Amino acid sequence: MKTIGVIGGMSWESTTTYYQLLNLGIKHQLGGLHSAKIILNSVDFAEIEKLQHQGKWDETAVILIEAAQSLQRAGADFMIIATNTMHKVAEQVEASVDIPLVHIADATGQRLVDQGISKVGLLGTAFTMEQDFYKRRLTEKFGIEVVVPNGVQRQLVHDIIYKELVQGIITSQSKDDYCTIIADLAEQGVEGVILGCTEIGLLVKNEDCDVPVFDTTEIHAQAAVQEALN
Repeated sequence: MKTIGVIGGMSWESTTTYYQLLNLGIKHQLGGLHSAKIILNSVDFAEIEKLQHQGKWDETAVILIEAAQSLQRAGADFMIIATNTMHKVAEQVEASVDIPLVHIADATGQRLVDQGISKVGLLGTAFTMEQDFYKRRLTEKFGIEVVVPNGVQRQLVHDIIYKELVQGIITSQSKDDYCTIIADLAEQGVEGVILGCTEIGLLVKNEDCDVPVFDTTEIHAQAAVQEALN
């Protein structure tokens, strides 16, 4: 079994889900008392969040590069970045080490292709929904058309993530708001919706929606488990 390096803490609320899913995945595959071999570097999200909203992405990359290099020194065989938004700097992080990166958008894109999805909605932080780094990868590598909510809805999705979900706050009103936005995307012809922030799966489940939702935290963890056992 390979050792999984995890850059976490963005936020720790979803990193705990990653830890659970990685171990459950290994236990399911190997049985008995097996658990995942994991090395975790959990960063201080307050530092990251401030730099994100200041547009200082190169400075966020430095923090993640230091984390990635520490994982390599500690013996990780490959790594994952346990967040969607920070894949904006994934290429810089991956280039800084000799171990491979399991990319969250690649894992998600492959799942969509396997499910026959060619047009998908995307929820996430404003950075993920509005910038090109995530959508372009899905389109160029997997041929998937990506649709995002309108401007007012994007702001609402973003605010709920930063003001509630990353702080462990789950409310029925926010779930209703997300489900309304997902329904609006479905009316635009999407065949499914990506929960493109690792905390959204804490709020919205498949049974809450009329179209399939794809929880990137679950998909990414499953891809990491397969790489660990490959």
